[in-house]
Amino acid sequence: MSEPMSKQHATKIAKTKPEELSRCIKIDNWIFEMKMVRAIRVEEYGQPYSAIANINFNGDNVYVDGLMSNSEKELEREDFNTLKAYFQQLGIKQIQFDRYKNQQASSRSLELASLLSEPSPLKLVSVG
Repeated sequence: MSEPMSKQHATKIAKTKPEELSRCIKIDNWIFEMKMVRAIRVEEYGQPYSAIANINFNGDNVYVDGLMSNSEKELEREDFNTLKAYFQQLGIKQIQFDRYKNQQASSRSLELASLLSEPSPLKLVSVG
């Protein structure tokens, strides 16, 4: 069972500078490479979350899969801005995602640099 994230650990994460984030960690003769992340929207780890995103990394590209929220709180521009900030700290250049609208799927690919300089062209929608 997971332990709640300590306030000290959460503060350390919040104060981390972009140049400090890495997707690889070396321990002894092993290199641990982050290739997938599950992101959850929640105030405190261990509590019920209101949104989830599965994120897969491939070089400086990222694929966002399964970005969904519960029916109580929709996804907002702030949520997308948080994801953009995370991707920027990891050096991501391109974001790929599938969008579902009117029961039709469409794939999109966006350059992160263009998203940082312009208002977001995306409207986040929840499924369910």
